[in-house]
Amino acid sequence: MKVVVATHNAHKVAELQRILEQQVPGIQLLTYDGPAPVEDGGTFAANALIKARAAAEHTGLPSIADDSGVSVDALAGAPGVDSAHYSGERDDAANLQLVLTNLGDASNRAAAFHCAAALVDPLERDASGATFEHVALGVWPGSIAREAAGVGGFGYDPIFVPEGLDVTSAELTADEKNAISHRARAFAALAEVLRERADRP
Repeated sequence: MKVVVATHNAHKVAELQRILEQQVPGIQLLTYDGPAPVEDGGTFAANALIKARAAAEHTGLPSIADDSGVSVDALAGAPGVDSAHYSGERDDAANLQLVLTNLGDASNRAAAFHCAAALVDPLERDASGATFEHVALGVWPGSIAREAAGVGGFGYDPIFVPEGLDVTSAELTADEKNAISHRARAFAALAEVLRERADRP
């Protein structure tokens, strides 16, 4: 089964390959080289669908995309859907530093990573001709560290301490992270839908 990954982020493609190849035997993830759509949705699910729809339309193949970010309780849920450009630009170091600055010495450091994983399959349509679409959600609860630690992962991983652990996500191995992360949880749910399509004639 050939599936386009609707992202230009090489880290995400590699991470999804590791996650999905174990759950959907024979899946072949293809890199997306088309134009990036405007992500103007108000939720993670809406943005994931925007990206998956764009890739499906461009390639004519089933496409998957995710939109994810971290929400911090004491910051009223920010950065949320603005996680990728919280500082005004797509700069991981600047984004996470702004979270630390805005959070300051707050005692409530509860946070959660959220991921919406979308599948848009132009090869399957319903009776009205509408393209098949499905979104799965994953949540990874935790807290924000007082300073960055670790060199693994990307984004906010160096300041996110997963619930039940005393190290940041960036201090986990790729396999450890992929077993419990928000993205792993969302795509584990989406994998069930992908397997159904992989088995079709």
